[in-house]
Amino acid sequence: MSSDRSGLGDRPPRKPRVPEPPLPEDVTGAELDRSVHQQLRTLTKENAEGVARHLVMVAATLAADELELALAHAQTAVRRAGRVAAAREALGMVTYRLGDFGQALGEFRTVRRLSGSHHLLPLMVDCERGLGRHDRALELATSPDARAPEVDQAELAIVVSGIRRDLGQVDAALLALQVPALKRAGSYRLQYAYADVLSELGRTEEARAWFAKAALADVDGETDAVERLEEIDGTVVTDLGDGDEGAGPVGQAEAEGQDGSSGSAAPGAR
Repeated sequence: MSSDRSGLGDRPPRKPRVPEPPLPEDVTGAELDRSVHQQLRTLTKENAEGVARHLVMVAATLAADELELALAHAQTAVRRAGRVAAAREALGMVTYRLGDFGQALGEFRTVRRLSGSHHLLPLMVDCERGLGRHDRALELATSPDARAPEVDQAELAIVVSGIRRDLGQVDAALLALQVPALKRAGSYRLQYAYADVLSELGRTEEARAWFAKAALADVDGETDAVERLEEIDGTVVTDLGDGDEGAGPVGQAEAEGQDGSSGSAAPGAR
């Protein structure tokens, strides 16, 4: 029997180093929030600077919808700083956008464990939904953690409403959206979701009013509220009454009252 005196034969071969995506020279890492830099203080100065630059690139490539490149930067950040919550959150966000809900959920759970924060809970609920585990999603959405002050209740309501619609519970989907944020200026995602469910329920005039509110607040056009208004106006004849001729979508919504529901829906999907 031959022997390996060096002992090298018992060692597993080293994995080849994964090449890192290039970093533009004008990306310094200083673009990150101070809170993220605080997390990176546990690393060496050189490593912290590199991770910071990759995290900046994750945000930039996500915004440009370059998901594969965003994934490469996020994976690099995690390889360099696996116990930094910001790095794990970045990887979670990318995998969530890619529809890999299993990995995204795992990353978000790690962020919660490392940071103690529940701010990603709405996304965790949506990951459970994406995995087809509606019961677990609803259980998480109604857990004590869901009432933590850092949880965005408007986003959580949108996700829960979507789950109810998945289950064919459209009335419950509408009820889920009746949270205090619905009346707040700027809550256009919530208002759009509310209008969408009203439309599904056949409550077209109320839907129109809420689409109008969403369109007014959505200055960057993230939703298609304007198009939905045009669609309704092309099929629904509305008697505006004397003095309302020429009122645009927003003007009519304001005339219908602050809650946009003509008093028939209590204020309170994806």
